[in-house]
Amino acid sequence: MSYSIETYNRAEEILARRREKAEYEAEARFDEISEKIPELADIKSNLARVGLNISKVFLYSENKQQEIEKLMRESLSLQEQRKNLLIKNGYGEDALSVCYQCPDCNDTGYIKGRRCKCHNELLKEIERNNLQRIAPLNECTFESFQTEYYPEKAVNGISPRAKAEAVKASCSKYAVGFTPKSPSILFMGGTGLGKTHLSLAIANVVINKGYSVIYGTAQNILGDLQNESFGRADNIRYSEHSVLNCDLLIIDDLGTEFKNSYSVSCLYNIVNTRLSAKLPTIISTNFSTKELEEKYDQRITSRITGEYNILMLLGNDIRYIK
Repeated sequence: MSYSIETYNRAEEILARRREKAEYEAEARFDEISEKIPELADIKSNLARVGLNISKVFLYSENKQQEIEKLMRESLSLQEQRKNLLIKNGYGEDALSVCYQCPDCNDTGYIKGRRCKCHNELLKEIERNNLQRIAPLNECTFESFQTEYYPEKAVNGISPRAKAEAVKASCSKYAVGFTPKSPSILFMGGTGLGKTHLSLAIANVVINKGYSVIYGTAQNILGDLQNESFGRADNIRYSEHSVLNCDLLIIDDLGTEFKNSYSVSCLYNIVNTRLSAKLPTIISTNFSTKELEEKYDQRITSRITGEYNILMLLGNDIRYIK
């Protein structure tokens, strides 16, 4: 599962703030309670002294076992005194404990060197929020994809509604079984037929499975990669590394981007690199196969139309009908 460096860094920052908040609140709670029970301050000081002495024993003492056992007994005695004082004065015995948001990892994000469940959930949340800022992710689910807006009557032997239902079912199965080795998908069909909706519905499920997803229009992705290539890296959302290495890349509205030699070369690099690495890409376009061949050279179109699973949506603009 390949998240961006920014996502990992953001998660670490949030975890650090959680720890700081929990520890600050514990200190404030200690100050408040110790005003009523002054003996607690002495116990705290003595516990700190014992801890320091244990460290010194490890470093300098020859008779470590005996001295450590003695210090541990002293520590346990001090902890018992603290507990009894708290209970005697109407507090719970854990009133001075640090209340971490995740008691499993104490908000470090790791347990024995492996990411804690809270850390994984945080990464998913960041990934979802990143996508939600640029696309209506929460609104685009398989449940909200309504096929009744597609004509039921067959055109050229095909019912657009039946076709939409089949595409929806295929996408749902793809999302549930997604891995970074899943096949790539090419959504085709006219404007407003639900290509973006289904792409984001897949993204919803894939993010919940713990995979990284990058979504953007062809114009924005290729534009950012061009700016990055020419050293104009300020305020770009898409980097070449993240686009080429994310678990799932979604390129929306292929064909609407400004075409130049760089954008064509960049698109070829994305398609070819991710196919070679067996990383899945979802591309949606309003163009027909013939129009794609006219806009891009054969190296690109042959790979997309030949190696992607093509899902076609039929009918009239659903947004207009709604």
